[in-house]
Amino acid sequence: MPKQLLLIRHGKSDWGNSHLADFDRPLNSRGLRNAPEMATRLSNKHFIPELIVSSPAMRALTTARNFAQVWNKPLDQIKEEPSIYEANTTALLSIVNKLDDHFNMVAMFGHNPGFTEFANYLSDSNIHNIPTCGVVIIEFPFEKWNHVSADTGALKLFDYPKSIEED
Repeated sequence: MPKQLLLIRHGKSDWGNSHLADFDRPLNSRGLRNAPEMATRLSNKHFIPELIVSSPAMRALTTARNFAQVWNKPLDQIKEEPSIYEANTTALLSIVNKLDDHFNMVAMFGHNPGFTEFANYLSDSNIHNIPTCGVVIIEFPFEKWNHVSADTGALKLFDYPKSIEED
């Protein structure tokens, strides 16, 4: 069965408190609104991952929890992966290559610029920027995650909150 990787950038974060460390920034109201909306869009297209892996940064983890609630996934099953925070392509590939082959569809929640660069590295996509709460789904023709490498995936979906004009 092919592997599918959902790369999901965290929702819009709140810059209101200048005393907070970058790692601790929460989502703003738009970020909290967009996350369940995007999770619902994915559900409607039958993209519901078996595993959720998230950066432990507040904005990424909160986004992951919002998606998990829509997908009816237990919040305690979200796997926090510290190396996603500020990760480059090499670090992200290392995480993907170590995923359990038991899971065919995995969602990773994290940050730019790493996620945009990683999506372009893995597939034939030419994405300039994954916006906040944007989703990229890449499919790989392998049964093992450790076979994933440069240009081995095909872009299945690129979606983000403003791709559908608001009324």
